Amino acid sequence: MEMIERNPASGIYPANPDYIHALEVRHPTRLLFVSGTMGLDQEGMAGVDLDGQLELIWSNLRTILASADMTVENIVRLTSYLRDGAFVEANQNARLRALGGRALPTTAIIVETLSDDWLVEIEIVAAG
Repeated sequence: MEMIERNPASGIYPANPDYIHALEVRHPTRLLFVSGTMGLDQEGMAGVDLDGQLELIWSNLRTILASADMTVENIVRLTSYLRDGAFVEANQNARLRALGGRALPTTAIIVETLSDDWLVEIEIVAAG
């Protein structure tokens, strides 16, 4: 499988170090579509704060990926659902840490979550 960043040099606003316009994935043999994943522990309890929930989300995502013999390196698309716009920077920093600085197509959306104690939810697409 080959991944190629697609960032046109003209005709569109520039990408930045942690954002790319598109990622072309050539010759994947399988795709994994992961539901929105919350910062819940094994008992279904939400982390006490935003940082705790982000840690749990990335731990949960790594567990789901591992069940498909994949890692965060296989993620090709990510959407974050944030309860508050003030969470953008913490979410971005957690994503950059989890992905080792690798940029990929991302979108962040401000939403009302299904439960008041759910602060962020992340869904991904992975390719292998």
